[in-house]
Amino acid sequence: MGREVSESCVDNLIIEMVSAYCNRFYESKPDLAARRIEAIGYQVGLQLSERYTMERPRFTDHLEAIKFICKDFWSEVFKKQIDNLKTNHRGTFVLQDNRFRWLTRMSVDTNQTNTDSSLDTAENKETQSASMHLYFPCGIIRGALTSLGIPCAVSADMSNLPACSFVVRIKV
Repeated sequence: MGREVSESCVDNLIIEMVSAYCNRFYESKPDLAARRIEAIGYQVGLQLSERYTMERPRFTDHLEAIKFICKDFWSEVFKKQIDNLKTNHRGTFVLQDNRFRWLTRMSVDTNQTNTDSSLDTAENKETQSASMHLYFPCGIIRGALTSLGIPCAVSADMSNLPACSFVVRIKV
């Protein structure tokens, strides 16, 4: 029997971590906050990957490892598989999640007046907050792939909440 943690506890932990790094520790330095959040995700990804691949043989190529991330790893972490995987067969992979769990409960302050400038500010604040929450899963993916012997860079792209894409670029 594996050890499990309540989903709500994990959700709240991530919300508080992002809030602490963005609003308290590095309030005036969002780039540094993003790097720290991604670094924490990287360590989590390393450890989770080691745990989930302990009894598996080594992967023989990049595509096999990416498929593992999309199916098995994503299912363990997010309780569902990636919705879509695309590649250019030259080291770039796009993992599409149409309902990313950690973005489903995102909201913006609705107490603002309905002028055009305040709507733009609200949308910008929502986008910035959501993007800060995506550094952690980017780090998880990068850490997991590094653990599998695949050095890479991972970035996130939001089309419309709660959908998002993770772009994995393999380093040669």
